[in-house]
Amino acid sequence: MAGMSLPAAASSSTVLITGASSGIGAELARELGRRGYNLTLVARRAERLRALAGELEAAHGIRADVHLTDLADADARADLILGLRSGQLEIVGVCNNAGYGSVGRLHELALEREVEMVRLNVEALHELTGAFLPAMVERGSGAILNVASTAAFQPIPGFATYGATKAFVTSFSEAVHAELSGTGVSVTSLCPGPTRTEFFDRSGTPSLSKPGLLFMEADDVAREAVTAMIAGKRTLTPGVGNKVSAVGGRFVPRSVLLPVMRKLGAGRLADARSDLT
Repeated sequence: MAGMSLPAAASSSTVLITGASSGIGAELARELGRRGYNLTLVARRAERLRALAGELEAAHGIRADVHLTDLADADARADLILGLRSGQLEIVGVCNNAGYGSVGRLHELALEREVEMVRLNVEALHELTGAFLPAMVERGSGAILNVASTAAFQPIPGFATYGATKAFVTSFSEAVHAELSGTGVSVTSLCPGPTRTEFFDRSGTPSLSKPGLLFMEADDVAREAVTAMIAGKRTLTPGVGNKVSAVGGRFVPRSVLLPVMRKLGAGRLADARSDLT
């Protein structure tokens, strides 16, 4: 663990949060706002984002700027980065939370949506991490939180593209964290398990988020995540059950793991079909 990476809240600085209009992203904004940080909120849903910004400004007396951006669009992403780099406030923290998943067999899914998932979950996160790191290193402080998933720790048939994008996030984040040793800057890989958000509705598996399953609440995940980000931790997997799952995914032989995951994936596909009929 590094020392404190995310500097204390100041009127001259802000923390960038992508995918801030709902779920973990919105709760990260609430948790950072509660701690006094100015926020730069990025998403596509204008009404939700502006409502959140107003809520946080009123509750905490902070500044919450709103940027309506499709981060899967390279040109829109470049414009956002250029604007933020030349803005009045220093970007002292980045929470790369934007992303989505899908459920189904790759050959049966819409390819363009799968490709767009890679653009958002991988390319946008990669570029936003790289865009703000040099200035952080030059200042000797800063923190990036990249939202991965326990899906990163093993291939998941039925969620092939999503799991692979999150494996990239974890591998990339842990490697860059090691590169930054001694700089005062950190990259934290957040690997939540199932969390009660809109994710499952959007991926086509709403039944998986119904009451009774071992889901964490998004605000609990966000609270642990911000604490880890401030402290400069390399990786955080919230929840005891999720930690066990992560260890199993890393170390169980693929010849044993993949048939099990394929059966679980088949069950999820059946759930998704029952939800959609």
